[in-house]
Amino acid sequence: MKYKGSKFECEKERNDDLMRNYHLLLDQSVHISMPDIYREVVERPSSRFWVSEERAAIVVASMLRGDDLGKMIANKKEMFLEICSRVVKLRSEHPNMTVYEACFRVVRQPAPKFYLTPGSAKVIICKAKEKWYEERKRRLRHLL
Repeated sequence: MKYKGSKFECEKERNDDLMRNYHLLLDQSVHISMPDIYREVVERPSSRFWVSEERAAIVVASMLRGDDLGKMIANKKEMFLEICSRVVKLRSEHPNMTVYEACFRVVRQPAPKFYLTPGSAKVIICKAKEKWYEERKRRLRHLL
């Protein structure tokens, strides 16, 4: 089980990937409806599954033992079902591969979407923009 307050080690890379998709959508949009933008951002393909290899291996091993992930939120459950199906396929092609090795490979493959809610994307994007503006202000402070 993941504990409240645990830190995701790939947070910066995930945020960068999310922001890249966000800016691509803004550039392509004629009429900007922010709720629609956030909804579209999370549905766009991602460069990888944004979960640690260790966490994926723990959850997939649990699923292979019969856990139905009943208490997990829908997006995460959908993500782990996709990871698990890819792990099963990979292990059928390479029978000597462990669950951890298969998870390590699968998690680093492109993902079909971000598996975030539009509200979560909004929070992440707003925090990233705020951080960018603060950094820009800090760098330009010496010019004043």
